[in-house]
This record gives sequence, structure tokens and C-alpha cells, in this order.
Amino acid sequence: MTRQGRSFLFLQGVCSPFYPRLGQRLAAEGNRVVKVQFNGGDTLYWQRDSGPVHHFRGPLSELAGVVESLWERHAITDQIVFGDRRPVHRPAIEGGPAKGIRTHVFEEGYFRPFWITLEREGVNGHSLLPRDPEWFLETGRRLPELPAPDRFKSAFRVRATHDVLYHLGGIANPLAYPHYRNHAPITAPVEYAGYLKRFTQLRFWKPRDEERIRALVDGKRPFFLLPLQLNTDAQIRDHSPFDDMQEVMDRVMGSFAEFAPADALLCIKNHPLDMGLVNYARIIRELERFYGLEGRIVYLESGNLNTLLKRAAGTVTVNSTVGIVSLEHRCPTLALSDPIYNMAGLTFQESLDEFWHRPPPPDDELFRSFHDTVMHATQVNGGFYCRRGIDLAVENAARVLTAEHSPLEALL
Repeated sequence: MTRQGRSFLFLQGVCSPFYPRLGQRLAAEGNRVVKVQFNGGDTLYWQRDSGPVHHFRGPLSELAGVVESLWERHAITDQIVFGDRRPVHRPAIEGGPAKGIRTHVFEEGYFRPFWITLEREGVNGHSLLPRDPEWFLETGRRLPELPAPDRFKSAFRVRATHDVLYHLGGIANPLAYPHYRNHAPITAPVEYAGYLKRFTQLRFWKPRDEERIRALVDGKRPFFLLPLQLNTDAQIRDHSPFDDMQEVMDRVMGSFAEFAPADALLCIKNHPLDMGLVNYARIIRELERFYGLEGRIVYLESGNLNTLLKRAAGTVTVNSTVGIVSLEHRCPTLALSDPIYNMAGLTFQESLDEFWHRPPPPDDELFRSFHDTVMHATQVNGGFYCRRGIDLAVENAARVLTAEHSPLEALL
């Protein structure tokens, strides 16, 4: 199969014009492009000249058969998904290898803000990246110097606008796509109401949080950082042993109470895109009382993460990309799950209970090799939402998608 003769099946994408733009580019290069529409938002964003469509309106139990028929009818060689854990993607991802079909998975960047992730077969916990420090050291030494990324500004309001439009397109779902169920456990109206309330309150929280951060950074007491993740994220639902962030906080605060030095503080920082549907401040107060940690917990709704990481004694995360940012700052880091950066020499490999006592920083040479290798093998300069970011992402992703071997496969 030549570069100009591949056949791409697009499944569900991100809420933006990125997918149709990518389809147009691939079709213009002589490739066949077919799109499966699962809901009204998919239909609203896909454009006719991006490629023909198939409307899937049946129950999820019928999807595997439909996908297989599309593979055969259109001689599919490649399939493209955003995220590898959505229920509408699992039949295609699981069945593709037996048919010799390559799966390309897009995701938010491991390194941000000017990068997106593009890997074959899986991302995050399903990434094909080895977990071998020696492989990273050897590979990193052989790679050329990374080029500087093209930079762009991507306002949150642009992303929010696309999200709203996509979900408005779903108003017709009960009639047009009666069996469709969103992969997210929270409905769009509930999500938007939560955001509206939280972002309204943020202007009151920011001055308080800035004062708390100054006290931590300027103070003499050591502090550890626990950045919260989104309960709805596949990183928690599918790639971790925890049900939600309350369970994570309970585990970490319990260990901190029993094993951390008596003068140490624990700073818990909420996720910047949290919907405000869970009252973390109340939960933390209850856990403080239960574990006898009054006066040792600092909770932040906002604030500069980099400022905290420059002074933190360590970071505890489940599998967030904040862990990578922590390693960039040479901050000792422990992962409670198994992200791509969880390996000896980067993250603390002993137990959480032992982490509170002088954890070592990451090895500088290993992190440089890890950074350069991951950037070369999985990261594409571009973005999903603003015009300039999409232009870059389409241009750079098209080369990876049509190449015989992915950058990571070439290294392996």
C-alpha cells in the first residue's frame, strides 16, 4: 500500500473542526476517507467534502459488526480515534489488529501547551512506549536535537464554544441517534452549570489562593503537592485503581498523617477544569478531622503550579501529566498508577508511606532522554481548537498518519 493509497476510517473525534480538516487533507493527498457518525455533534462538525459518512444508529452491541462491514466495504487500512477508551471505539480497536488495520489514537499532549499526542494502537496506559530506563537512555542519545515548536494562543473560550456547539448538535439525538450514550458520565447541561458556578467563584478564590501559595513558598516548612484529576477522565476511570478523587485523597491523607514528618504540609490543588460538582473543600475538612491533620492541609482552587513545584518537597499523583511537569522541575514524584513516566530513575519506586521521607529527585540524564524520546515518538506540534493550532496539527499529523512506520515504531 503506497503513501497515496490508504483508506482511513474516522470514528469519534474531539469537539472542534480538527477532524473534518484532517479528513480533507488526507483525501486531498489521494487517500480514501470514511466517517462514522454517532450523534448530532459528529454530524454538525463533519463536512461533506471531508469524506462519505455512515450513520450508526443502533445499539452498541451491533457496532462491532457494523465496523467490520465498513472495513470490508471500503478496504480500510487505518482507523482514527480520539482517546482509546470510549465505548464507541473499543470494538474497532480490539478487532483491528486481526485484520491488519492500524489504529491511530489522538489525545491531549503529554507535553503542553503546543503539542498533541498521536500514537498507534494506544495512549497513556496502553502506550507502546517501553518502561525501560536503559532503552530511553540509549534512544535519547541517538536522537537529533528537537526543533522548537511553532507557538500559538488557544483561548479557553474557543474550546468552550466548540464544546457548546457540539452538544447543541446533539439535541436531535433522541430521534436521529436513539441509542447513543455519551462516554462521559456527566451530561452537558450539568457540566455547563457547574462550570458557570465555579468560574464565577474563582475571582473570589484567587486572592486567597495566591496568599496561601506565598505562605507555602516563603515558609520554612516542607510541603508536598497532591494535584487533583478529573473524576470523569479516562485516566481515573480506566487507567487507575481508584474510583474517584475522594478515594485518592483518603489514601494520600491517611498515609501522610501516619508517616510524614510532623512539620510537613500537604497542599491539595484542584484541577483547573474541574466542574465544581464535588465540594472538595468540605471533603478535605472531614478527612482532616478524621486523620487529625488540622493545620497541615492547604487546599487551593487555583494558582500557579510551576511556582509550587519549584519549592515542593515532592509530588504525589495518580497518573496526571502534572507528573511530567513535576519531573521537569526536578521535583521528587510518586505515581499511584502506571503512567508512561513511571519508571526507576524518574519516579519514586517504593511505597507511598516511604515517600514522605527525603525522596530522591529524578535523574537528569534519564529525564532528558525520556523527554526527547517521547517528544520525537508521540508528540505532534499543534492543537485541537484554535485555527492556528488546527493548521499545525493537520499538517504535522498527516505525515505521521500516512507514513509506513510511526516515529515510535521506527525507534523500536
